[in-house]
Amino acid sequence: MGLDPVSVKMDQQLLRFMDQLETLEEKREKLNSLIEEGWFNISKARYTMGNKQVSSLQYANEMEPLVCVHSSISEKGDVELKCKRTELRTEDLKASGTVENIGPTEGGIRRRMNVKQKEPKEEDASKGQCETQPQGSIKSEKSLSQHQDPLKWFGILVPQNLKQAQAAFKEVITLSAEIATLQSAILATRMEMQAQIKEKNKICQGLKE
Repeated sequence: MGLDPVSVKMDQQLLRFMDQLETLEEKREKLNSLIEEGWFNISKARYTMGNKQVSSLQYANEMEPLVCVHSSISEKGDVELKCKRTELRTEDLKASGTVENIGPTEGGIRRRMNVKQKEPKEEDASKGQCETQPQGSIKSEKSLSQHQDPLKWFGILVPQNLKQAQAAFKEVITLSAEIATLQSAILATRMEMQAQIKEKNKICQGLKE
């Protein structure tokens, strides 16, 4: 009778372990197919646009990640990995673009050209305004380039194959985090099963004695 609770628990853990392995195998197959699809679409885009047009030479000088992976620990003690994306909207790009900074900078330059004679204090103030305003525009341009859609690096009108490759690799990132989380859960289940096997062996030795 002492073996029944332990045996039932071991059976439940074994079924759970097999389900996790099956899910892991399915996700790995999907991951491999997405990677193959992504590279195949990139090769098509290179054939259409040319090898030099789709390469690392088109990368931006300064880049910011659009996807961040955050790790957390669940209530059961398992490690969970989640992807957080920074979605780019055209409204935000227009609102924070250089259009707003063009007007003041041109206005400052025009005031300096039209006014021929100024006092030293006024000239220093106008120089300060003209120097500070381009810096703001440079910062905004840097922030836009850092958070720009990577497809824009290769041109405005990119082929559909390049967009499909981007979509495939986006899904690859999310799927990789899911696989890593599942692998961590499988290791935890395996450790639990090993502990239960040791407990069952102790019970068996006690019954023999």
